[in-house]
Amino acid sequence: MAEKLKILKFPDPRLRTVAKKVTKFDKSLKKLSEDMLFTMYEGNGIGLAASQVDRHIRLIVMDLSEDRNEPRVFINPEYEIIDNESLASFEEGCLSIPGFSEEIIRPDKISLTWQDLDGKIHKDNPEGLLTICIQHEMDHLEGKLMVDYISPIKRDRIRKKLSK
Repeated sequence: MAEKLKILKFPDPRLRTVAKKVTKFDKSLKKLSEDMLFTMYEGNGIGLAASQVDRHIRLIVMDLSEDRNEPRVFINPEYEIIDNESLASFEEGCLSIPGFSEEIIRPDKISLTWQDLDGKIHKDNPEGLLTICIQHEMDHLEGKLMVDYISPIKRDRIRKKLSK
């Protein structure tokens, strides 16, 4: 049975850890992905990176479906920007920065490569919200947060509110 994991909250310094590549595709990886999906659903999120639950491996879970019944797992994801001119603006929120959302501009044409829970390699050119979510969650794997895209004044205001 899946268990709810503790989500690290900004400004916790562990959120700045760069995640390591997954090399073992075993039962513990499957269990972690199940626990992460459960945690994401419980938190009413649409994506969660392993870094957010203090597991610093390159693992992301996501479910963008309205019915919350299309879980996706991305292991060792990598993307390339296809078109630097094609940008999308999206109101992003984050389970590690509860209660805050911010308009973030990101490239909306990317080429994505990842592995599944069996280690099989997949390639895709995602579109729309999936493109935004992939980049947001992959930022977590690099120790980067959505607050890094906003002004230092706004970031400090958020830090103070969440530190209380």
